[in-house]
Amino acid sequence: MGTENSEILERKARIFNTQKYSIYDGPGIRTLIFFKGCPLRCKWCSNPEGLEKKYQVMFKSDLCIDCGSCIPGCPAHIHSMADVPPQDGAPRHKVDPNIECVGCHTCEKVCPTQALSIVGMDKTISEVLAIIEEDRVFYSTSGGGVTLGGGEVSMQPEFAANLLMECKRIGIHTAIETCGYAPLSSMLMIAEFTDLFLYDIKQIDSDRHYELTGVRNERILENLQELIRRRFNVKVRMPLIKGKNDDETTIRKTVEFLRPFKDHKNFQGIDLLPYHKLGVNKYKQLGKIYPITEDLSLTAEDLCRIEEWIKDYDFPVKVIKH
Repeated sequence: MGTENSEILERKARIFNTQKYSIYDGPGIRTLIFFKGCPLRCKWCSNPEGLEKKYQVMFKSDLCIDCGSCIPGCPAHIHSMADVPPQDGAPRHKVDPNIECVGCHTCEKVCPTQALSIVGMDKTISEVLAIIEEDRVFYSTSGGGVTLGGGEVSMQPEFAANLLMECKRIGIHTAIETCGYAPLSSMLMIAEFTDLFLYDIKQIDSDRHYELTGVRNERILENLQELIRRRFNVKVRMPLIKGKNDDETTIRKTVEFLRPFKDHKNFQGIDLLPYHKLGVNKYKQLGKIYPITEDLSLTAEDLCRIEEWIKDYDFPVKVIKH
């Protein structure tokens, strides 16, 4: 049994960030673990570095001094220097987005101005657990714990389930943030060791959901129903994007879908997540174009109005502002 547990603790997953002292992603003070890879392509995604499972180079061009230190050591030859400076004053240094990074971190280590960073870390369960355990005192005093997000945690279900199992074993509260687009078997594997699901409904209409995220929502809604029926604790999260999913018809249809579960003790209400632009600069650093050009933010009046529509059904609802 000891050997089996050792093998579990050495299982690896690819993550792209850890965040401590979060108060927005589950009860109390929490540590967030961000898993790399996501099956959706939401136009407003604030973590574009989590969309693809592969390693990626993030380049802060404003910090680059064109020293060329990164070029000799890159085995994939991702870095190069343009023959002449661009007319806009940008650095000559270029990162080729069509070449796949091997994750050696060499360029990151030699860059004197920290203009380069490699997104993606292969961590064992024991390594991630050590990060989580550093803040156990905060969990115990605040009712907090660990939350797994991304990207999409259900794309690496065996690791997630084993990590959550270890957290439960040592008495740490567990939660996951999920888009719900996964085989039910993967969701149930994780659910066995999850105290709380923070479950996104981005758009109740499947055609519109496809336009906004690149996938239809039937599987998402079916998985949500199954989790609630099987008595797992679920809080629904609704990302609100002005003109995309904030109209009265969409909001009321979403609540009507959830209405059969209103009296289930394990259904813990609705959180509203207003659109923000915190991830915009990351697109440029990845060599990508942010797909939204207009301001899709909601006003305080907009949010108040949506809250009132939901309260018409006597649902608990709260606005979460990052």
